[in-house]
Amino acid sequence: MNGFPLIAALITLAALFSFINYRWLKLPTTIGLMALALTVSLGIIVAGEFFPAVEKKAEEIILRIDFNEALMHGMLGFLLFAGALHVNLGDLKSHRFEIAILSTLGVLISTVLVGVLFWGVTWLLGIPMQFIYCLLFGALISPTDPIAVMGILKQIGAPKSLEIKIAGESLFNDGVGVVVFMGLYEIAVGEQGFDVGHLGLLFLQEAVGGALFGLAIGYLAYWMLKQVDNFQVEILISLAVVAGGYAFGEFLHVSAPIAMVVAGLLIGNVGKEFAMSDMTAEHLDMFWELVDEFLNAVLFVLIGLEMVVVAFDGSRLFAGLLMIPLVLFARLVSVGLPMSWMRSRRQFSPYAVRILTWGGLRGGISVALALSLPTVVQNQPVVERESILAVTYIIVIFSILVQGLTIGRLVALSTKPTPTAQNT
Repeated sequence: MNGFPLIAALITLAALFSFINYRWLKLPTTIGLMALALTVSLGIIVAGEFFPAVEKKAEEIILRIDFNEALMHGMLGFLLFAGALHVNLGDLKSHRFEIAILSTLGVLISTVLVGVLFWGVTWLLGIPMQFIYCLLFGALISPTDPIAVMGILKQIGAPKSLEIKIAGESLFNDGVGVVVFMGLYEIAVGEQGFDVGHLGLLFLQEAVGGALFGLAIGYLAYWMLKQVDNFQVEILISLAVVAGGYAFGEFLHVSAPIAMVVAGLLIGNVGKEFAMSDMTAEHLDMFWELVDEFLNAVLFVLIGLEMVVVAFDGSRLFAGLLMIPLVLFARLVSVGLPMSWMRSRRQFSPYAVRILTWGGLRGGISVALALSLPTVVQNQPVVERESILAVTYIIVIFSILVQGLTIGRLVALSTKPTPTAQNT
């Protein structure tokens, strides 16, 4: 099964799981789809104990899907643009300081802390793991996934200011996390020694370059949108921004994810207000909402099915379970420290840190980055890869199923009005 039949099978599964979830499970869509895909994966693994050919065939089919390529160089640009398109730029600007700190300093703190904790866990369990790969794990697991986060935010009814903080941080910190991951990856595979100057230049090129590139293509699209009044043409222009802009951004070696966020914010705010009729803006919103829902459905089915090809054993499973609270602790520190420092300039409610901590969901981006790790470096096998992938997968599953299902309840309990409640 290759090409179109494989795509057709994924779309069919996504539609079937969506129907089952809507009719009977009634879970948030992304969570329900992944839960059903995980159930199918578990069924295949159990069936493989009695009929090995079944599991082997399933593995062959799933391995034909390059998850990293499909997400990082395909779906991600569309999903980020669709998410940014519906974020109010005025709201984002009012919380820009907090979002900037959390999506940069917060990611760096979490990367180092998770890396150190992961090194300690793997050392205790006797799992072979070089420290640089522990830091790589910290980099790939630290960013909150905007795809998972924004899918849940639509349904939990969080206070507006808190929703903006969570959404804004998740939209930008994945790009920062990818840049950090790339810098550490170069060190791990021997392409570049540890050089703070090089890492700083890489960050400027990727992150700042990505933001400037996003502004450039967003403004070009805005100029084109002002010249026409036809929603079909204007939707096609928005598609070109994402498809062409993402590909060209990667060619220029700037952060294409950050570029898509910036372009989406520009078109979704300035473009809608000054370059589109009300009818065009409505059609554009509907189109990108459908794209978002469709790609989310396929993505979370893929995440669930990937379980079939992840190599679990006792020590990796135990390491993953130990790392769940440790990653949450690192998230608490990486949110709590910056927010404690910012309290001299901003006022936060008592519940802001715990909601930001528990609401920092991990998703497909972490899995995709783990899958991008090489199997061989300089003719030597990378024994760390399978352990990192297994632990990443366990944390992502917990994050989406447990945190995703309970964050709404936590928000409701935390934001319950009290006489002394402060504004977030």
